[in-house]
Amino acid sequence: MESAMIGSFVSAMATVLGAVPVLFIKRLTEKMKDILIAFTAGIMVSASLYGLIPQAIEESGILMLTIGLAIGVVSLDLIERNIPHIDVENNRRIPSFDSKSLLVIIALFIHNIPEGLSTGFSYASDSEGLGTMVAVAIGAQNMPEGLVLAVFLLRSNVGKLRSLGIVTLTGLMEVVSAVIGYFTASYLQSFIGMGLAFAAGAMLFIVYKELVPETHGHGFERQATFSFIVGLLLMIYIAHWFG
Repeated sequence: MESAMIGSFVSAMATVLGAVPVLFIKRLTEKMKDILIAFTAGIMVSASLYGLIPQAIEESGILMLTIGLAIGVVSLDLIERNIPHIDVENNRRIPSFDSKSLLVIIALFIHNIPEGLSTGFSYASDSEGLGTMVAVAIGAQNMPEGLVLAVFLLRSNVGKLRSLGIVTLTGLMEVVSAVIGYFTASYLQSFIGMGLAFAAGAMLFIVYKELVPETHGHGFERQATFSFIVGLLLMIYIAHWFG
């Protein structure tokens, strides 16, 4: 339990770490954004394919993997369809910190719930090092997300320190949901495999629906592609070291 809380906390605080540069800069170039997001996508794909999915099959079999992965994908799809989320390309449409901005912040809280559950499920698994691997993957995804949210808030006329505070609160939601996921899997062992598959489905949905499309269309597709491969290889090495 202690390791799950530490891992989820570090993963959540990666959101804050990603937002720290806003104290010094106000604009993130498209090239840097595409490279960071593609790197994150590579890490998440690798964590899903080389960590979560094999362990889910080992824990509960192929049928539970299919069910859990489908639930993860559908859950994220429902969140994306019904709750507003950060769209870097359309930030200019929200000129001030009004009710629309509040909706975006609330959306980030909800968006972080499945990520926290993923960490909790992974630490509850019998696979040594899987929790750390997933926490690293989620944390890597959280860093550019935190930076984008902070930049968005600055462009919505929110002060730098207040923006950092809001980002911190959204990240802490992951710790809460990680604890819930850990206890759920610990007391209901049959749900561990499905939980891991859920995490994989959620990650893969985020990668293909949000991360990859954001890295194409600004003229930096080649750089983003290389960054994706680097992220993929890095997580393979992490899986090897902790596996």
